[in-house]
Amino acid sequence: MKILIVGSGGREHAIAWKAAQSKHVEKIYCAPGNAGISEVAECVPIGAMEFDRMVSFAKEKEIDLTVIGMDDPLVGGIVDKFEEAGLRVFGPGKNAAILEGSKAFAKNLMKKYHIPTAAYETFTSAEEALAYLETARLPVVLKADGLALGKGVLICETLSEAKKGVKTLMLDKKFGSAGNEIVIEEFLTGREVSVLSFVDGNTVRIMSSAQDHKRAKDGDQGLNTGGMGNFSPSPFYTEEVDAFCQKYIYQPTVDAMKAEGRPFKGVIFFGLMLTEDGPKVLEYNARFGDPEAQVVLPRLENDIIEVFEACIDGRLDEIELKFDNGRATVCVILASDGYPVEYKKGFPIKGLENFKGKEDYYVFHSGTKFDGNGRIVTNGGRVLGVTANGATLKEARENAYKAVEWVNFENQYMRHDIGKSVDEV
Repeated sequence: MKILIVGSGGREHAIAWKAAQSKHVEKIYCAPGNAGISEVAECVPIGAMEFDRMVSFAKEKEIDLTVIGMDDPLVGGIVDKFEEAGLRVFGPGKNAAILEGSKAFAKNLMKKYHIPTAAYETFTSAEEALAYLETARLPVVLKADGLALGKGVLICETLSEAKKGVKTLMLDKKFGSAGNEIVIEEFLTGREVSVLSFVDGNTVRIMSSAQDHKRAKDGDQGLNTGGMGNFSPSPFYTEEVDAFCQKYIYQPTVDAMKAEGRPFKGVIFFGLMLTEDGPKVLEYNARFGDPEAQVVLPRLENDIIEVFEACIDGRLDEIELKFDNGRATVCVILASDGYPVEYKKGFPIKGLENFKGKEDYYVFHSGTKFDGNGRIVTNGGRVLGVTANGATLKEARENAYKAVEWVNFENQYMRHDIGKSVDEV
């Protein structure tokens, strides 16, 4: 089979790396890809939102299966374009990707179908949102309705912070049209857990749990980012939690989307908060998380192409997902100092060769490219996902931070406490 992967980050690198292990795959293309992905795929200079060019390329190369990694093209309707052209593609159509594309849609869906989530209100008027805040219980969470690179969520401790947040989202348009509508919801406390799932429109199969670190600085301080690190599995995701979520969250979400005439095929990311009142949904994503993919896919024992195909064909009930539950995985993001606000790019990366041939150690590229001299240089806020396995989460964490020392670049920044909370368990 010839495979095309759409995207350019660490998630797409992890997908390409996993797809390369499939017995069904003979050639992988990635558009646009990055320097790390080029080790397992031929990178093609086509932007993820250039749908017509992407479809033409897939036809020209006789691509057997296209996998959409990124949220923007999914929400924009790339799957529909491929299907209209008679091409086989993995991912939700535009009418299903709205599950991530609109926070308001997702919250209203959960309310309608009694799926546990935080209490909320939605606003299209900044004036009404500001008036609501005067009587709201603090702290509150403000969410831009649309896509905002994982950064359109503001946790506001005080009334002045909340008012400033409304101004940032709705009036200053920091995230553009994503802030035309916002959700203001109650602040939930508890352990946060990420759960990825494969879905075929009817059946849902849960992958291993993971836990993300969104804040930029140690101790969960600083601004929200796309994710500064991750670990899997989460020791807080117990059998009891799983049983509750299977009954009240996972299958009900799939059934709700089908009932709304929006059958979902692809990956649903469930962002959960384990509160004193039970698990509640914080958010949905319509694709693999990043860096969740980097810690979950190394432990997936199935042929991922066979799982993709089962989702497309509505045969997921025939698949039993298998994970290496005897081990754990930790990913530490090496970022450009200043991320997620302002940062410099173009610094040479040294030491990548240290990962070659080392079992249980991986380096997934998020923001890299080749410069004019063939060197790999930094090309984004998040640059590398240094990832390692271990017999326990503590060992995996120690291995990941040991591996961080093998690679470096000027202007490098990271958190030093990824997975540290597991030491308390």
